[in-house]
Amino acid sequence: MKKNKIFIACDTKNISKVKEIIKQTQNSELQIGYKFGLEFLNSKKGRHFILKLKNKITFGDYKFADIPNTCASAIKSVSDLNFDYITIHISSGFEALKAAKKVSGKTKLIGVTILTSLDNRSVKEIGFNKSVKKIIFQQAKLANKAKLDAIVCSPVEVNLVKKVFKKEVITPGVRLSSKVDDQKRVLTPKQAYENGSDWIVIGRPITKGNIKKNLQTLIDHLN
Repeated sequence: MKKNKIFIACDTKNISKVKEIIKQTQNSELQIGYKFGLEFLNSKKGRHFILKLKNKITFGDYKFADIPNTCASAIKSVSDLNFDYITIHISSGFEALKAAKKVSGKTKLIGVTILTSLDNRSVKEIGFNKSVKKIIFQQAKLANKAKLDAIVCSPVEVNLVKKVFKKEVITPGVRLSSKVDDQKRVLTPKQAYENGSDWIVIGRPITKGNIKKNLQTLIDHLN
């Protein structure tokens, strides 16, 4: 039976907490990877920890967004960490995506679409004159053209993305309950997989409180 794939978001700079998250989420029913965001990656001991972490699927959520040369140089500068996945904003443009892909090596390069904390009103405030869905569809086409390995989008847009992008789709904005925190475009894990997500990203609903119990709740929800 195919295992559901989940990235646990390790959103902390506390090394002991991260070790606890990894220890408490070992199980045979799910395929689990660990996502490290800017808080952890920019912390004093974060880099050293990743360097020593072996036999785990790792996701460096840098969300690079810069000119082509800087994006490529930044990816090269963290190549020693051997991440399985690394993120770049698709809004960096085609040339930056192409330059990043050229140097990413074995690391899968993930294109980030519109953040799940934004909605139509938010993108209008930024200056976009299209809806979130229309922007994401355009971004998915660009990611495909740049030969990226995966896309990050909310679970709501997976069907749309998969019309033009046939590789992995990773979805944050997943919640087990109606508590959405700072997310706007949200579904449950089951709904996300039904929509076609290859991986879901889930943080606080698993890592806050009793990790083992929370993970079991997720497993029960999926069965």
